[in-house]
Amino acid sequence: MFVAPDPGHARLRFAARALLGISAAVAAVLLAGLPAPAACAGGLAALLAFFTVADPTARRQAVTTALLPAVGLPVLALAACLDPHPLLRDAAFVAVVGAGVYARRWGARGHALGVFGFMMFFVAQFLHAVPGDLPELTAALALGLGCAATVRFGLWCYERGSVPPPAVDLPQRRGLRRPTTRQAVQAAAAAAAALALGEAVSGDRWYWAVAATWWIFVNTASRGETLVRGFRRVLGTATGIAAGFALAIPLHGATVPCLLLVAVCVFGIFYSAQVSYSWMTFFVTVMAGSLYGLLGVLHPGLLVLRLEETGAGALSAALAVLLVLPVTTHAATDAWIQRALHAVRDAAASLEDGHGPAVAVRAAELDLVLGRVRASVAPLVHPLSPLRARRARARRVLELLDACAHQVRGLAETAAHPGAGQDERLRAAVRRVEEAVLRLVGRAGEAPGTVPAAVAAGPAPCPRADRALAHLHGLETALADLAAPLHADPRTALAS
Repeated sequence: MFVAPDPGHARLRFAARALLGISAAVAAVLLAGLPAPAACAGGLAALLAFFTVADPTARRQAVTTALLPAVGLPVLALAACLDPHPLLRDAAFVAVVGAGVYARRWGARGHALGVFGFMMFFVAQFLHAVPGDLPELTAALALGLGCAATVRFGLWCYERGSVPPPAVDLPQRRGLRRPTTRQAVQAAAAAAAALALGEAVSGDRWYWAVAATWWIFVNTASRGETLVRGFRRVLGTATGIAAGFALAIPLHGATVPCLLLVAVCVFGIFYSAQVSYSWMTFFVTVMAGSLYGLLGVLHPGLLVLRLEETGAGALSAALAVLLVLPVTTHAATDAWIQRALHAVRDAAASLEDGHGPAVAVRAAELDLVLGRVRASVAPLVHPLSPLRARRARARRVLELLDACAHQVRGLAETAAHPGAGQDERLRAAVRRVEEAVLRLVGRAGEAPGTVPAAVAAGPAPCPRADRALAHLHGLETALADLAAPLHADPRTALAS
């Protein structure tokens, strides 16, 4: 986490801004005279507003933030009202999990609203909320979200005026073939199992198991990703509990030291979120221990219980992805690799068409898609993976796709100059790149034909053509080398 690259200090700014907004939210709730549980709810609402709202533009982020209470408050009220009726409460919690995952089909906004809805049900269990607590909790949530919005869209809006990233979602299918539908069914089944196991472990803290299951499913698309994420969550929780014994328990709930520890954990959560799920879980665990200290209920047995409940949640998630409508790592990875290859092809075609800005957009899209490829293939390249041949092949595919991305970024720089794509040598090289991509995705019959003689006598060579030509040759080489790992013996395929 501490040595991971941070171009433009993006993670540092992300964490610092979140810490400012969440601190302001907690301070506003306490200054309003609301009790400590309400301050926890207000701070959590602000944290979720920063953490989950990820629309491509500041305007869309503001709309999503404004919609959070429209989803969260009814769920919070439902959870509080069902507290005396355990069976109805449990059924509602499982339904909220399924609906929250299904909402991902509507993109970043659906994802944010689904997470916020789930966490409002969770916070009702965490605080043992009853209907009489709803006015205070509603006021706290309003203050928390208001402070988060003020900081994010007023005091520190570094997204304003920036170019939104391109969308990188895969084409959606219908019914149970749609990934979000399959995951919603899996998550609901896992939540039901976690709820049962969690209540068997503890009748008071069972909701920790459901929360572990929920967060394991977030941002995963295959059974391999989910299993690896479950392992990392247990690891992060275990190390966080060890830190809790050393840090949170000795504080004995002292207000100022506990608040400082919570602030450090909040910064750590946001600073590590993009690079290490284990570190992020570590900070979440230490923060939870500190909050229980502030509420006056922290003791060693509670930390041990949290590890047991997390294990129950991880086991439930693992069983669900293995037994309920499983999505193999190969299926998810293959779809993202093909998306990356098409982005390479589109970048080359944009150069031929003379659309310089379009090449830059395709380069940015390719970088985003490669992030999804890395996440999807993570189970195969994990050090504990016993499939050595597949691990070596997966790493080779990642290396070659990174090489393609490097060449495409070079093309984007070259394409910014007028006439960079008008040289006939470049047009021929572009066609070879397109043919190579089509061969890799199994659609060689769609490859473009040769350049007509009438076109081949086009304008004089562009002075910058040699640089672009070198990048295209680099693309040809990387694409040719990809054929071996992508079309290897099926017995060593990237399937899990």
